[in-house]
Amino acid sequence: MTSSIVEAEIAQFGAHAGTWWDPDGPEAMLHKLNPVRLQYIRDQINRHWQVDETGFRPLEGKTALDVGCGAGLLAEPLARLGAEVTAVDASEELIAAAKEHAEARGLEIDYRAVAVEDLGGSFDLVTSLEVVEHVADPRAFVRSLAARLASGGLLVMSTPNRTAWSRLLTITLAEGFGRVPRGTHDYAAFVTPDELGAMIREASLEVVDVEGIAFSPLKGLHLSDDTNLNYLVAATRA
Repeated sequence: MTSSIVEAEIAQFGAHAGTWWDPDGPEAMLHKLNPVRLQYIRDQINRHWQVDETGFRPLEGKTALDVGCGAGLLAEPLARLGAEVTAVDASEELIAAAKEHAEARGLEIDYRAVAVEDLGGSFDLVTSLEVVEHVADPRAFVRSLAARLASGGLLVMSTPNRTAWSRLLTITLAEGFGRVPRGTHDYAAFVTPDELGAMIREASLEVVDVEGIAFSPLKGLHLSDDTNLNYLVAATRA
């Protein structure tokens, strides 16, 4: 067993492989999160590489690695942004679903059922969204992400914060009312921005931005200075 693998987590998410792309299915919350996360990633790409904000393929000529890719909700948009994408997940069921979905849309993505610790190479962009709270050893996992980041590259992560507010919305309400499958989250495994920042610095990277994902009845999920519910982090090599 490698540091990122928790067999129960793999089984939990792999069971939803057939419905991963259903916006009203078990992963409906990820579908709602995805546009917000993509907005942040695009903003960080623009800032980091100083690319044209109006361009359609800002990652042209660059490589991207998505770790914990599921069935490809993020990997596919990264490919459309021009990146040569490698996407990994420990669930063979999810990788099979990801390959099928991408092929049906004519997208070339290198999907692999492998843990990041067993992957070689380096990548200009490394992403891992809503994953660190599901791994066995978060510090070792972040070190493995950093090891895959090329010189001059950009790392983007996201995760729920460990607060009473995130517990209420993410577990009590979302899981309690069936918006998210029961058992998806373990509150004790949630990571605060300070804790994740420390892990990133221990991995010899520098945190360059932290932004929250907040929720309100009027706006829904949106980028915010409020990190109490969920947050994104961008980092580069120090």
